[in-house]
Amino acid sequence: MLKNQQDLSRRERQIMDILYQRGRATAADVLEALPDPPSYSAVRSLLRILEEKGHIRHEEDGLKYVFSPVVAQESAKRSALRHLIDTFFSGSPAEAAAALLDDSAAKLTKADLDRLTQMINRTRKDGKK
Repeated sequence: MLKNQQDLSRRERQIMDILYQRGRATAADVLEALPDPPSYSAVRSLLRILEEKGHIRHEEDGLKYVFSPVVAQESAKRSALRHLIDTFFSGSPAEAAAALLDDSAAKLTKADLDRLTQMINRTRKDGKK
């Protein structure tokens, strides 16, 4: 059963990021891409743990195991965001959006604001059906 992304350690999240970027990778590939990498056996152990948690799977390619994410990155992002909104904003997407805008409004470009406006207008239109 797939667990939430929040159940991952910092190192496990780093490995998931690598697998999402590459699509698939061996333990050696992951080791090479990790910042301040642990030992090869530690990486293999972390990959096994991620597989047991249901986040990744492996295929055999000769003598190597090639790992890939079980869930698409977009789906994982949405799941993590839902959990964040439920945990810190009492399930309110509006409160989460307001917090994001309060902290980063000065960094938004006109294109960002136009995109947000279009999304809000589309949601209003779809909500009236």
